[in-house]
Amino acid sequence: MALVLADRVKETTTTAGTGTVTLGGASTGFQSFAVIGNANTTFYTISAQTGTEWEVGIGTYASSGTTLARTTVLSNSSGTQPSALNFSAGTKDVFVTYPAGKSVNLDASNIAVIPTLNLTNALGPAYGGTGLTAAGSNGNVLTSNGSAWVSSAPAASGVSQAKATAIAMVFGF
Repeated sequence: MALVLADRVKETTTTAGTGTVTLGGASTGFQSFAVIGNANTTFYTISAQTGTEWEVGIGTYASSGTTLARTTVLSNSSGTQPSALNFSAGTKDVFVTYPAGKSVNLDASNIAVIPTLNLTNALGPAYGGTGLTAAGSNGNVLTSNGSAWVSSAPAASGVSQAKATAIAMVFGF
């Protein structure tokens, strides 16, 4: 099961309550959730077409029955997350989104801003990550010794302290 994002994915549902929603087909001009792929997850928003009910979360798409399970609720209009919102009867829009709390952005100075960096579940080297599960010291440089990544103070003739600090800030060390 992979996290999949796609552009212009929007369907409707008339499902009420707190459970899995049954999707009603792509809205005009949009793709259906089928592009996400069976058993894959995606970020979603469910928003009532009338009223003020909404929910943002991580959902799991199922092609049989064309449903979206509300796997993890990130936020909702009642502030009851991680509990699913109890939606009223009526038509709701369901679409793929990119939640602010999960986004990585460049600030006005072009510095990468990562809301929460969880090194406990670091991406392993086989998948392009460092495999580090603990932060190093501020100002250190991330180097490889050929078999592992090491966070260490910069060499006197190597990277300047200012550059090392900038690198550490980008990578969260």
